Amino acid sequence: MYFVEWLTWLAYIDPKEERDAFEKQYKKVKRKALYESDDLEMLESAKKPACNTPKSRGPVYIYNEQILEMRYGMWEDKRGLISILSLTAIVYSLVNIAIVLEDIKFLFNLALNYNGEPYGEQLLMASFFLTTGLGTLWLYLKFGLRFTRFEMFTSRHLLIRFNRTTQQVYLHRPTYCGGIVTLPWHGVTSSGSDKKYATAGGLSLPLDLVWPPSFAGALHPEFIYVGKATNNFAELQAEWEFIRRFMDEGPEGLPRPSITSHFPWPWQAFTPQFEGMTHYFRRASRITKIGLVLISPAFLIIGTGHWLSLMLCWKPRWPKIIREAGLPGKPVPPFTTLDDYPPAIQERLRENAYLWAARPGKRPERKKRTSTRQRKTEVETSTVEKDIPCETHRADRP
Repeated sequence: MYFVEWLTWLAYIDPKEERDAFEKQYKKVKRKALYESDDLEMLESAKKPACNTPKSRGPVYIYNEQILEMRYGMWEDKRGLISILSLTAIVYSLVNIAIVLEDIKFLFNLALNYNGEPYGEQLLMASFFLTTGLGTLWLYLKFGLRFTRFEMFTSRHLLIRFNRTTQQVYLHRPTYCGGIVTLPWHGVTSSGSDKKYATAGGLSLPLDLVWPPSFAGALHPEFIYVGKATNNFAELQAEWEFIRRFMDEGPEGLPRPSITSHFPWPWQAFTPQFEGMTHYFRRASRITKIGLVLISPAFLIIGTGHWLSLMLCWKPRWPKIIREAGLPGKPVPPFTTLDDYPPAIQERLRENAYLWAARPGKRPERKKRTSTRQRKTEVETSTVEKDIPCETHRADRP
């Protein structure tokens, strides 16, 4: 669930030495140059109405005159696979250790009342299960636990909170994904503001919000996905327009969204498996639909892991200053800056700042391609056709 956010954060704090070594070993990927005019154009587009039918598909956890709180994060529908693999490793280790304890109990009783019975096989089995059980547990704790934390033993959801009174946006996420961040509302851009900013037409992807480095405050952009995966660009527009109107104009006139509970109900685990797939079901051929039916047990397995993941996590809790933000007499949370991170992280963010910085000025216009190839003035015919008169050639045709 937090895998994409973790990878994004690693890209922001990746040591320059490792990045340079990777680019030397592999072919360097050419990055698309960004200009200040691109950011300004996206910001201006985000201020304009996107559609006349604002609607939030959720999940929405809080909605009132001041606050709109939603779920964010990429691949929420895939949550559950890591949980199943993690629980398999944990259960396998515990079962092996339980067998070892039974064997030790047997050998201890045998030692107290030994009458010459053979015990070599029992001792060998105890050694084998002890090695596999503790070995698997050690490997899991050393290499697998960090991935388990993406879905288990952590906050149940990534949250984004929009505060109309303070005109701020708050992101709730674990420290290894960048931590809790306070951003300005007026610096946001969105894939729902215009079709040219939507990835792949907005199909099967949630609404994405972007804060350029000049507004994010920590020398890198903030790039997040909000809500459910969409089936078409119209759903992206409706979701974005709902958020924009709430922050700029207020909740008056907006359709009230259904409120989702933080309690891990089973349907909250199984319904995300089908987010953004409606257009596939509608347009799929008969063979494709039969294939989807055949792989439906896989959705059931992942949904079960999703539910286990929800139950083994806890409800996220905001810091007190964010919970009270906008109330009379309460302080306004400061925007997140580079100084809010540890010194080692600050140094890496400074080193990598050039990767996200926009070039000054306006993007140059593309030059029209002109062909250097000479145009043919006449169509060449075969030598045989040149020697035969047109009338005779027509007459000879069958």
